[in-house]
Amino acid sequence: MNGVERSVIFDFGAVLFQWRPFELLQQVVPELAPNESAAKDLAARIFESFTPQSDWAQFDLGQVDEVALAQRIAHRIAAPVSQVRAVIDAIPGHLQPQRPTLDLLEQLRVAGHRLYFLSNMPKPYADALERDNAFLRHFEDGIFSGRVGLMKPAREIFELADRRFGLDPSKTVFIDDHVGNIQAAQQHGWQAVHFTDAPAVKVQLQATGWLVS
Repeated sequence: MNGVERSVIFDFGAVLFQWRPFELLQQVVPELAPNESAAKDLAARIFESFTPQSDWAQFDLGQVDEVALAQRIAHRIAAPVSQVRAVIDAIPGHLQPQRPTLDLLEQLRVAGHRLYFLSNMPKPYADALERDNAFLRHFEDGIFSGRVGLMKPAREIFELADRRFGLDPSKTVFIDDHVGNIQAAQQHGWQAVHFTDAPAVKVQLQATGWLVS
Protein backbone atom coordinates (compact mmCIF):
# COMPACT_ATOMS: atom_id res chain seq x y z
CA MET A 1 0.00 0.00 0.00
CA ASN A 2 1.10 3.53 -0.68
CA GLY A 3 1.76 5.20 2.68
CA VAL A 4 -0.03 8.43 1.80
CA GLU A 5 -3.22 6.48 1.07
CA ARG A 6 -3.41 4.90 4.51
CA SER A 7 -5.79 6.53 6.96
CA VAL A 8 -5.79 6.22 10.74
CA ILE A 9 -8.91 7.29 12.63
CA PHE A 10 -8.80 7.98 16.36
CA ASP A 11 -11.51 7.99 18.96
CA PHE A 12 -11.06 10.74 21.56
CA GLY A 13 -12.42 9.89 25.03
CA ALA A 14 -10.25 7.30 26.84
CA VAL A 15 -8.00 7.07 23.76
CA LEU A 16 -6.47 10.43 22.90
CA PHE A 17 -7.90 12.17 25.96
CA GLN A 18 -8.19 10.78 29.46
CA TRP A 19 -11.61 9.63 30.60
CA ARG A 20 -11.72 8.51 34.22
CA PRO A 21 -15.30 9.09 35.34
CA PHE A 22 -14.90 7.53 38.78
CA GLU A 23 -12.07 9.91 39.64
CA LEU A 24 -13.97 12.84 38.15
CA LEU A 25 -17.07 12.18 40.24
CA GLN A 26 -15.11 11.76 43.46
CA GLN A 27 -13.42 15.10 42.82
CA VAL A 28 -16.45 17.11 41.70
CA VAL A 29 -19.27 15.69 43.84
CA PRO A 30 -17.60 13.90 46.77
CA GLU A 31 -20.84 14.06 48.74
CA LEU A 32 -22.46 11.83 46.09
CA ALA A 33 -19.35 9.74 45.41
CA PRO A 34 -17.40 9.44 48.68
CA ASN A 35 -15.52 6.34 47.53
CA GLU A 36 -14.78 4.36 44.37
CA SER A 37 -17.71 2.00 44.82
CA ALA A 38 -20.16 4.87 45.16
CA ALA A 39 -18.52 6.62 42.20
CA LYS A 40 -18.96 3.55 40.00
CA ASP A 41 -22.62 3.34 40.93
CA LEU A 42 -23.14 7.05 40.31
CA ALA A 43 -21.34 6.88 36.95
CA ALA A 44 -23.59 4.03 35.86
CA ARG A 45 -26.68 6.05 36.76
CA ILE A 46 -25.49 9.30 35.18
CA PHE A 47 -23.99 8.00 31.94
CA GLU A 48 -26.08 4.81 31.49
CA SER A 49 -23.17 3.26 29.56
CA PHE A 50 -23.84 5.85 26.82
CA THR A 51 -26.50 3.57 25.34
CA PRO A 52 -28.26 5.01 22.25
CA GLN A 53 -31.45 6.05 24.07
CA SER A 54 -29.72 7.39 27.19
CA ASP A 55 -29.88 11.01 28.28
CA TRP A 56 -26.17 11.39 27.63
CA ALA A 57 -26.47 9.95 24.12
CA GLN A 58 -29.03 12.65 23.35
CA PHE A 59 -26.46 15.20 24.51
CA ASP A 60 -23.79 13.58 22.34
CA LEU A 61 -26.17 13.80 19.38
CA GLY A 62 -26.88 17.49 19.94
CA GLN A 63 -30.54 16.87 20.77
CA VAL A 64 -30.40 18.38 24.27
CA ASP A 65 -28.22 21.10 25.77
CA GLU A 66 -26.44 21.20 29.11
CA VAL A 67 -29.41 22.73 30.93
CA ALA A 68 -31.88 20.10 29.74
CA LEU A 69 -29.37 17.31 30.33
CA ALA A 70 -28.79 18.37 33.93
CA GLN A 71 -32.52 18.54 34.59
CA ARG A 72 -33.17 15.12 33.05
CA ILE A 73 -30.41 13.39 34.96
CA ALA A 74 -31.18 15.13 38.25
CA HIS A 75 -34.81 14.05 38.01
CA ARG A 76 -33.90 10.48 37.07
CA ILE A 77 -31.30 9.90 39.81
CA ALA A 78 -32.91 12.16 42.44
CA ALA A 79 -29.91 14.46 42.82
CA PRO A 80 -29.68 18.27 42.98
CA VAL A 81 -29.55 19.87 39.54
CA SER A 82 -26.61 22.00 40.69
CA GLN A 83 -24.50 18.94 41.43
CA VAL A 84 -25.32 17.27 38.12
CA ARG A 85 -24.52 20.50 36.30
CA ALA A 86 -21.19 20.68 38.14
CA VAL A 87 -20.30 17.27 36.71
CA ILE A 88 -21.33 18.29 33.20
CA ASP A 89 -19.31 21.51 33.39
CA ALA A 90 -16.21 19.77 34.78
CA ILE A 91 -15.79 17.31 31.93
CA PRO A 92 -14.03 19.56 29.37
CA GLY A 93 -11.30 20.29 31.89
CA HIS A 94 -11.04 16.60 32.72
CA LEU A 95 -10.42 15.63 29.09
CA GLN A 96 -6.66 16.10 29.12
CA PRO A 97 -4.41 14.66 26.38
CA GLN A 98 -2.79 11.31 27.14
CA ARG A 99 0.94 11.60 26.42
CA PRO A 100 1.50 8.00 25.25
CA THR A 101 -1.28 8.34 22.67
CA LEU A 102 0.05 11.72 21.57
CA ASP A 103 3.42 10.07 20.96
CA LEU A 104 1.71 7.35 18.90
CA LEU A 105 -0.16 9.99 16.93
CA GLU A 106 3.12 11.73 16.12
CA GLN A 107 4.72 8.48 14.98
CA LEU A 108 1.81 7.83 12.64
CA ARG A 109 2.01 11.39 11.32
CA VAL A 110 5.75 11.05 10.62
CA ALA A 111 5.05 7.73 8.88
CA GLY A 112 2.92 9.63 6.39
CA HIS A 113 -0.52 8.40 7.34
CA ARG A 114 -3.60 10.55 6.94
CA LEU A 115 -5.01 11.28 10.40
CA TYR A 116 -8.69 11.71 11.27
CA PHE A 117 -10.91 11.44 14.32
CA LEU A 118 -14.39 10.05 14.94
CA SER A 119 -15.74 10.96 18.35
CA ASN A 120 -19.02 10.73 20.22
CA MET A 121 -18.73 14.20 21.69
CA PRO A 122 -21.33 16.92 22.34
CA LYS A 123 -20.77 20.24 20.61
CA PRO A 124 -19.79 22.26 23.74
CA TYR A 125 -17.04 19.76 24.57
CA ALA A 126 -15.93 19.60 20.93
CA ASP A 127 -15.60 23.38 20.88
CA ALA A 128 -13.53 23.33 24.07
CA LEU A 129 -11.21 20.57 22.83
CA GLU A 130 -10.52 22.40 19.58
CA ARG A 131 -9.91 25.66 21.42
CA ASP A 132 -7.54 24.20 24.00
CA ASN A 133 -5.52 21.63 22.03
CA ALA A 134 -3.36 23.00 19.22
CA PHE A 135 -2.12 19.51 18.29
CA LEU A 136 -5.53 18.76 16.76
CA ARG A 137 -4.31 20.63 13.68
CA HIS A 138 -2.40 17.46 12.79
CA PHE A 139 -5.72 15.85 11.88
CA GLU A 140 -6.83 16.43 8.30
CA ASP A 141 -10.46 16.34 9.43
CA GLY A 142 -12.70 14.82 12.04
CA ILE A 143 -16.29 14.16 13.00
CA PHE A 144 -17.92 15.01 16.32
CA SER A 145 -21.30 13.38 16.89
CA GLY A 146 -22.81 16.57 18.27
CA ARG A 147 -22.16 18.41 15.02
CA VAL A 148 -23.58 15.80 12.65
CA GLY A 149 -26.42 14.26 14.65
CA LEU A 150 -24.98 10.76 14.30
CA MET A 151 -23.00 8.65 16.73
CA LYS A 152 -21.06 5.42 16.90
CA PRO A 153 -21.81 2.57 16.50
CA ALA A 154 -24.49 3.55 13.96
CA ARG A 155 -23.62 2.48 10.43
CA GLU A 156 -24.45 5.95 9.10
CA ILE A 157 -21.57 7.69 10.87
CA PHE A 158 -19.04 5.30 9.32
CA GLU A 159 -20.59 5.91 5.91
CA LEU A 160 -20.34 9.65 6.51
CA ALA A 161 -16.67 9.28 7.42
CA ASP A 162 -16.00 7.38 4.19
CA ARG A 163 -17.57 10.14 2.12
CA ARG A 164 -16.21 13.11 4.02
CA PHE A 165 -12.65 11.83 4.43
CA GLY A 166 -12.46 10.11 1.04
CA LEU A 167 -11.53 6.80 2.62
CA ASP A 168 -10.68 3.47 1.10
CA PRO A 169 -12.03 1.15 3.83
CA SER A 170 -9.40 -1.49 3.06
CA LYS A 171 -6.70 1.08 3.79
CA THR A 172 -8.28 2.47 6.94
CA VAL A 173 -7.61 1.55 10.56
CA PHE A 174 -9.79 2.73 13.44
CA ILE A 175 -8.67 2.97 17.07
CA ASP A 176 -11.39 2.99 19.75
CA ASP A 177 -11.81 1.78 23.33
CA HIS A 178 -15.37 0.44 22.96
CA VAL A 179 -15.74 -3.09 21.63
CA GLY A 180 -19.12 -2.27 20.08
CA ASN A 181 -17.57 0.52 18.02
CA ILE A 182 -14.71 -1.75 16.96
CA GLN A 183 -17.16 -4.40 15.80
CA ALA A 184 -19.22 -1.83 13.89
CA ALA A 185 -16.10 -0.51 12.14
CA GLN A 186 -15.04 -4.02 11.17
CA GLN A 187 -18.50 -4.80 9.82
CA HIS A 188 -18.20 -1.63 7.76
CA GLY A 189 -14.97 -2.93 6.25
CA TRP A 190 -12.38 -0.98 8.20
CA GLN A 191 -9.50 -2.52 10.04
CA ALA A 192 -9.84 -1.77 13.74
CA VAL A 193 -7.75 -1.93 16.89
CA HIS A 194 -9.32 -2.12 20.34
CA PHE A 195 -7.58 0.47 22.52
CA THR A 196 -6.45 -0.65 25.95
CA ASP A 197 -3.31 1.48 26.08
CA ALA A 198 -1.04 3.16 23.55
CA PRO A 199 1.88 0.69 23.79
CA ALA A 200 -0.43 -2.25 23.05
CA VAL A 201 -1.92 -0.44 20.06
CA LYS A 202 1.56 0.35 18.77
CA VAL A 203 2.50 -3.34 18.91
CA GLN A 204 -0.60 -4.23 16.89
CA LEU A 205 0.07 -1.51 14.33
CA GLN A 206 3.64 -2.74 13.94
CA ALA A 207 2.46 -6.34 13.54
CA THR A 208 0.09 -5.34 10.74
CA GLY A 209 2.54 -3.08 8.92
CA TRP A 210 1.12 0.30 9.85
CA LEU A 211 4.26 1.23 11.76
CA VAL A 212 7.84 0.07 11.36
CA SER A 213 9.20 -1.72 14.41
